Formats: sequence, structure tokens, C-alpha cells
Amino acid sequence: MLAVANALGRMLVVFSAAYVLPIIAALVSGDGTATPFLATGLLSAAVGLAIAAATRRGARELKPRDGFLLVTLGWVLISATAAIPLVVLLPRLSFTGAFFESMSGITTTGATVLTGLDALPPSINLWRHTLEWCGGLGIIVLAIAVLPLLGVGGMQLYRGETPGPVKEDKLTPRITGTVKSLSLTYSTLTVAGIVALRICGMSWFDAICHCFSAVGLGGFSTHDQSIRYFHSPAIELTLAALMIIASLSFARHFAVLRKLTLKPYAGDPEARAILIVLGASVIGIAGLLTYRHVYPSFGTSLRHSLFNVVSIATTSGLVSDDYTTWPLLAPFWMLFLCCFLCSTGSAGGGIKMFRMLVLSREAGRELKLLVHPSAVAPVRIGGRLIPDRVASSVLAFIFLYFMTTAVLTLALLATGLDFVSSFGAIVATINNMGPGLGVVGPFKTYHSLTGLQTWICTLSMLLGRLEILSVLVLFTPAFWRK
Repeated sequence: MLAVANALGRMLVVFSAAYVLPIIAALVSGDGTATPFLATGLLSAAVGLAIAAATRRGARELKPRDGFLLVTLGWVLISATAAIPLVVLLPRLSFTGAFFESMSGITTTGATVLTGLDALPPSINLWRHTLEWCGGLGIIVLAIAVLPLLGVGGMQLYRGETPGPVKEDKLTPRITGTVKSLSLTYSTLTVAGIVALRICGMSWFDAICHCFSAVGLGGFSTHDQSIRYFHSPAIELTLAALMIIASLSFARHFAVLRKLTLKPYAGDPEARAILIVLGASVIGIAGLLTYRHVYPSFGTSLRHSLFNVVSIATTSGLVSDDYTTWPLLAPFWMLFLCCFLCSTGSAGGGIKMFRMLVLSREAGRELKLLVHPSAVAPVRIGGRLIPDRVASSVLAFIFLYFMTTAVLTLALLATGLDFVSSFGAIVATINNMGPGLGVVGPFKTYHSLTGLQTWICTLSMLLGRLEILSVLVLFTPAFWRK
């Protein structure tokens, strides 16, 4: 426990640097919010240093067992800390709402309880988007460096793909090497995205905020109307490109930048499956919208289908139109896509395409064995043999994913929320996507939910972001036995 507490203290110190951005925004805009952000940043650093100092004798390299406790407590502690400025600066916002907002940001969910975003002080808007950007990088490191070592949901197959030093029995060296390489890749894409959005006509402030959302695959916006506010095909196309790139593995992006070749993409079965499914869905929904005369031409249908399908499927959650007014097949298909489309090693949520590929290969093998019981039918993905242990772990994860979705949906139903809203809210939050259906659909917020409903959705975000198993294992007696 001392080692975990020491790591949490150091994590708080590092996170305190994030407060620099809203402080700068407050000073530049003169919105009068610099003091609360400065005080919270200093408090975060001071508490972190105190915890680290008090536990320095117990500091050691973390074992995989410690990792489960660290990632869960880390996300909760940072969310609680990040909520403090929101509570102070927005008096009408309860701690429940502030914690939901900060958890939504740090998990890159993009669901919000705030209204009147256009009138918010620039520092608060930038803080929300900074949480998404920091959370996106943290999630990528978690997916590539930590979860494979912990063996969560079949992730152990990705141990050999970490772009940094690998040490099988310790976490610290792995994380250190990974952060250095992935931060450069993530920052490069962010800078390129900001410049591209500025060229397309966004202000520098909007370009920074929306690029943070797109690269982190979060759905926060500086406007209540989200991307519809801009009415710009160029902005929509640029954001769609950023979201597609961010939905692919950053281990692949790093390899491409290092080797200056696109071959790593060509050899990635996840990337091929993602682009095929996404392309077919965009064209199919555009055809449906044209056939049902939702828009006057196929070109207009394709424009709205491209942006909204890409955004929802990649679990970003930015929207340019109200997709709940489309034929019912479209929004439900989009919610289905957000459950699995993103790649392992991206900031996206959901099951991930890798696990869906394993599941489909396993199903194919079982069908073959029904006809030829004595056949040898190993499961392979991209030429790589999938060990039985990995396949079993994937099946366990998917079972718990669907059971968790069902239980949380029933929990919202028990509070009196209607079925469409309950199902839409849980699918949106457990996949870290943001807007759902019903009262939490696009251009609406989670503000109408009760306190209990808000906490259920907050739990859903945390479970989905930390791959469910990482949190649930803490509630098993075996975890706490020596």
C-alpha cells in the first residue's frame, strides 16, 4: 500500500502542471478565475508532495498486483482534485455535478452537466478540454504499457508492441519509456491538428479546445451546439480525420513517425477492420438518409453521415446534427459501432476491435469444429497465434462488459428513467462516448438526471475507461489475500 500511495502522490504532483493552461487562459482573457486555479494547482502539488514524502520509505517498483489499485485510485483521485475549481467557480454546480464533469473529462467521455457553454469563462472551458487531452494520453499509456502487463482482457498479447523498454515483472520502467515515446507522438498530432483547425477558420482558442477533444476522443465543446455552431464542412472534415487517426493504435503511429513509412499500418489487422467497417457504415447511413429524404442530396447526407458516424463510432461524441431525428436504424447502428470500433492502444473506449476479432475468430473455429471435431484450428489474427489464455481472457471481459451494461441500465430504470434514456446513457458512458439517446441525446446534457442517476453514470464511465476488470478485481477476496 505504501508503494501505491507513493505513486499516487507523485501522480498528483505531475497532474498539478495541467493547471498552468487554465491559469494562462484566465490571465489572457481577464476572466478573474486565475486565483482558484492557481490555489488548486498548488494544493494538488502540496498534497502530492506530502504523500510522496510520507511514504518514501515504502517506495519501490510496483508489481502488477499494485497496478490494479493504482489505476483505479489514480483516476478517482485526479477526478476529485480536478472538480475543485468547478465547484468554486460555478456556485450552482453541486459536487456531484462537478465530479461527473471532471470524471467525464479525464476519462475522455465528453458527457456534460453544464449548459451555456458559450458564456463560460475561457479558463473553465479550456480546463475541461485540458482534462480530456491529459486523460487521452494517460489512457493510451494505460492501454499500451500497463494493462498488457496486468493481463487485463487479453491485453497481454500487446506486451511486445510497447514503444519503450519492457520489463515483465515491474511497471515503472515500462511506463517511463512508454510515456517518453508516446507523448511525442500525441503532442505532434495535437499541434498539427490545432494548426489545421485554425487554417479552416476556427479561432485559436476554439482550435486548441476542439483539437484536445478530437485527439483525446472526448466530446467536450466550447459551444452548446457543438460542431454545428461552425457550419463548416472543412472543420468537420479536419476533425473527422483527427478522430480517425486518434482511434488507431498510437504504438503504430509512433512506429510510422520513427521509421517514416506507412508499413506499420498495412500490417495492422485492427486498422484494416476499423477502416472497412467505418467506411461501409458512413456510406450505408448516407444512403439511408438520402433514401428517407432526411437531406436534399446524397452529398449533404454524406457530409453529415461522415462526421457524426466517425465521431460516435470512435467514441469522440462531437456532433454536427441531431442524429436522433434520423431513421431509427442510424443512431442505434452508431451506438453499436462505438462499442467496439476503436483500436487497442488508442484513446477510444468500448470493447476494442482486437477483442471483436478474437471473438469472431473463436466463433468461426467453433463452427468448423462442429463439422470437423478432430480438426486442428488455431486462432490467428494478422498471422499471430492467439493463445488459449488470451482468448479466455477476452471472452471473460466481453461477458463482464455486457453484464455490466445490463446491470447499470437496470439500475437507471430502477430510478425511474425511461428505457431509451437509460440504455443510451449507459452505452454512451461505459464506452466513454458522451451523448446517448433520449434525455441525454445530442445537444442535450446530463443535467436533467438526478443525483443518484448521475453517480450511476459516473461509475459507468470509470468502469468503461479502466476496462471493467481492473476495477472489479478490487472487490474480490483473492485480491486482498497475501
